[in-house]
Amino acid sequence: MTAPHADDLALALELAEIADRVSLRRFRAVDLDVQTKPDRSPVTEADLAVERAIREHLAAERPDDGVIGEEYGTEGSSTRRWIIDPIDGTANFLRGVPVWATLIALAVDDVPVVGVVSSPAMGRRWWAAAGSGAWTFSSDAERGHAVDGDPEASASGAPRRMHVSQVADLADASLSFQSLAQWRDAGYLERLLDLQGRVWRDRAYGDMWSYMLLADGLIDITGEFDVKVYDLAALIPIVEEAGGRFTSIDGTPGPWSGSSLATNGLLHDEVLGVLGHEPR
Repeated sequence: MTAPHADDLALALELAEIADRVSLRRFRAVDLDVQTKPDRSPVTEADLAVERAIREHLAAERPDDGVIGEEYGTEGSSTRRWIIDPIDGTANFLRGVPVWATLIALAVDDVPVVGVVSSPAMGRRWWAAAGSGAWTFSSDAERGHAVDGDPEASASGAPRRMHVSQVADLADASLSFQSLAQWRDAGYLERLLDLQGRVWRDRAYGDMWSYMLLADGLIDITGEFDVKVYDLAALIPIVEEAGGRFTSIDGTPGPWSGSSLATNGLLHDEVLGVLGHEPR
């Protein structure tokens, strides 16, 4: 029996391959063109080229679907919309830091049902579709890690299924807060410090990396402010299919509220409470 959205996931993985070829050619290029957008965030020629390549392929393969992209805006009015961040972590990209990725999502009736996160400089990719689990693949770093207990599968570079942690006590939890400035500017710094005082460990891993670590069971809580739908949509199916929970800081589901809180699920309601919001 074909899994729901299997064809859409296959297409999203094709798009990731296209994106990786475009972005890697310009990573650490000495002549990389960088401009500043009206919101004072940087954009490189690679951001623009990746999004154009993705849109061109979608126009050929899914002409009736809509598209929301960070660099070229919204196109179409379908209930099926592809949501694209061509390079999440542009500041890292332009500095030569390898923690950046292309984020590709499909939302149906505004609910993300497919997500792909592809980080070619790290040799990593993560993906999920509703009802099909969350998966990751490493081109080299994780070779030798058993795939669902099968060392031969890992040696061949086969995908590995991901699961969030089973940490159920805040005192044992690892937190990634992304950026102190975001929490301060949103008026949540004191609440973040309260949360930090209750957990075992805190770090700021940043961008998509925090969410992928969470989906893989390596950290337990992450959240941030000042984020757009294209920053979050691809992350949601991966976190949720790995067994986690994903809302805004105030507990609203989905990627549309300008903030995010992702946990292993077991800790979510307690974290919402520490941050001053009633569980939903």
